[in-house]
Amino acid sequence: MSDLIIRTEGLKKDYVLGAETVHAVRGVDLEIRRGEFVAVMGPSGSGKSTFMNMIGCLDTPSAGNYWLNSQLVSELSDDRLARVRNKEIGFVFQTFNLLPRATALHNVELPLIYAGVSSKERRRRAEEKLELVGLGDRMDHKPPEMSGGQRQRVAVARALVNEPALLLADEPTGNLDSVTSHDIMQQLGQLNEQGQTIVLVTHEADIAAFARRQVHLKDGVIERDFANEAVETAV
Repeated sequence: MSDLIIRTEGLKKDYVLGAETVHAVRGVDLEIRRGEFVAVMGPSGSGKSTFMNMIGCLDTPSAGNYWLNSQLVSELSDDRLARVRNKEIGFVFQTFNLLPRATALHNVELPLIYAGVSSKERRRRAEEKLELVGLGDRMDHKPPEMSGGQRQRVAVARALVNEPALLLADEPTGNLDSVTSHDIMQQLGQLNEQGQTIVLVTHEADIAAFARRQVHLKDGVIERDFANEAVETAV
């Protein structure tokens, strides 16, 4: 098996807005290996959100190729893309996307319900992931009873419960204060040290500093791609 989790070749995405064509991503060649922690950065209009949607199998490219976990996914139908997405990718969003009336445990179980996993196995795996993110004592709490940081940890546990090849975090600290953001980024760093591949999309330099590599987009192309000299660690 290849050690590449993501490989893009000439990846492009165009949008037609009335009489105008917007070239959001203009030809991106990128390789990300298993176990990497990569921050994709760029200002508004840089193409980072469009690029994230393509590597997350939420959108298809206008041109170019994309391999995820050695599978060419850039030419798949929407139905097959959805299956790949559910199996291979765990998503963490800045808005948490939790069910407010469900417990933390049930929120984490949800992807397994859709996957047809038995109730006993669902509970075991959901409890394991909540323990992993330090919420073993909050399993029966509902989102309104939890802090923003705790809710994001629930979202991380839910993203991990299907054992995805890739954890894709889109502005995961966007709704959190600086102290809580630091805590969540340390959590992601610890997951990466345990072997989880993570791609983080952010516009904040201090958040990108937690990753081991940074890819900067500008006007739809890669402007810089470099390893972080000093990765932020727990203090």
